[in-house]
Amino acid sequence: MADDAPTPEFIPEYNKPDAPGIHMNFDNTVSLYHIVAADDDFETAAHDLFALLKEAQERFPEWPRVLYLDIQGHMDDQERFDDEMVELQQEFLIAAMGKFFTALALPIVAVVNPDKQSNEVPDELVLQAPGSDLPEDAWPRPQS
Repeated sequence: MADDAPTPEFIPEYNKPDAPGIHMNFDNTVSLYHIVAADDDFETAAHDLFALLKEAQERFPEWPRVLYLDIQGHMDDQERFDDEMVELQQEFLIAAMGKFFTALALPIVAVVNPDKQSNEVPDELVLQAPGSDLPEDAWPRPQS
């Protein structure tokens, strides 16, 4: 069966930096590398990652961004990521923030954004308790 999925315009060379932070690469991409510490919770990690994204956009406006993520600890008894870190990777980074990156290299999966990276990074990150109603001006709006 043929795969009809569009091929991304640009596929960066994966080159994980040696140290956390923001790094300019020779292929005119920017690598963002973050390590979630064992004592970081979802909210701390999400805010740290958003701050890194904001800084990368300010320092290197509109450059293709690749996020590299490592997570220390946060494993359950079966050596799988705990629920918070699964949510951070799947729901927060891939589903919500993925549009702001050209590619994501996460512990659970490495993916290339099939669309052009969005550079319209929101001014602030507002997290909300699970199950609570979204504010009227929330982004992104859920599909009805």
